Amino acid sequence: MSDQSSACFDLTLTEEQRISRESIRRFVESQVKPYARQADEAAQAPEGFYDQANELGLSLMPIPEALGGAGMPRSPISNMLNAEDLGQGDMSLAIGALSPLSFINTILDFGTEAQQEAYLTPLASESFVAASIALSEPRATFEASALATTAQPNENGYLLNGVKTLVPLAAQSRFILVIAKLEGEEGNAGFVVEAGSTGMHITAETFMGLRPLELNRVELNNVQVAASARIGLEMNRLLDLSSIGLAAVAVGCCQAVLDYVVPYVNDRTAFGEPISHRQSVAFMVADMATELEAMRMMVYRAASRAEQGLDFHENAYWCRIFCAEKAMEIGTNGIQLLGGHGFIREHPVEMWYRNLRAAALLQGSVVI
Repeated sequence: MSDQSSACFDLTLTEEQRISRESIRRFVESQVKPYARQADEAAQAPEGFYDQANELGLSLMPIPEALGGAGMPRSPISNMLNAEDLGQGDMSLAIGALSPLSFINTILDFGTEAQQEAYLTPLASESFVAASIALSEPRATFEASALATTAQPNENGYLLNGVKTLVPLAAQSRFILVIAKLEGEEGNAGFVVEAGSTGMHITAETFMGLRPLELNRVELNNVQVAASARIGLEMNRLLDLSSIGLAAVAVGCCQAVLDYVVPYVNDRTAFGEPISHRQSVAFMVADMATELEAMRMMVYRAASRAEQGLDFHENAYWCRIFCAEKAMEIGTNGIQLLGGHGFIREHPVEMWYRNLRAAALLQGSVVI
């Protein structure tokens, strides 16, 4: 068992985190929750949503002042809290709103000063500018350490070939960070591909969940990028930060499930009394609350270790495995507690269940 004795963390929010959390929660209550079902039915984000989300300043905050941003310190904890709160409103819209921030955080972590100037300055905008990370590939045996997408060096830089899937907002992204295997070298690297690049073809994908989130397949056929577009990645750190971020979004969605089913089982009567008086129901709700709190503490601890500069690889792995499993269990139990109502679209629990199915799939989509 690894030594985790130095992993204590303080759950007290800073003043900046408290103010930011209040703002995001107000935004979620007014601009996300009321429109989540409508967005799911339409299979697209509400018109103007991302511009409204951009007004929260999530993407602007970490960009250095010299590049047009606010110059706030890089904070995995703050980003994790934001992901959790947005996820409580809607997972799809949360991931879409956080997609540019994932790109920004990756460039801040691994890019040179020249790359930060080239790729972050256009994103420091008052209006929403999409950017995304393309990591997943469309095969059942996909493993981030064994990519099929390749980057072959040539006299002009690199030629990219391969197919990526589950790429958020790819069709409208100014920049896509494509993670590819290096030909002739060990390991992987990131390559910033700009919108409209020759040889890049983007098609829409549809899934049972995350319907409002524009997920795309990106095909790369001899896409030429300059040598300066290569980002030297530390893959473990990128994947670990993504695991924490996606787990935080799932925690938020699971909180929404719990908040919905508790009053439901207290109000729903059978045989003259609320169904929450039945032990089987009460125990299931208690299990959901216990598992949710375990998920939250696991995510908070991993983010805290990341912010302190401590090793957090093991913690991030726990987040990925445990939160994916328990998120699915909480979604399933939410459906079960509603009985027949859980199956119909009149109640949002079936939507949350469908979205939580993606908790283990979208690697690289929410980098805190």
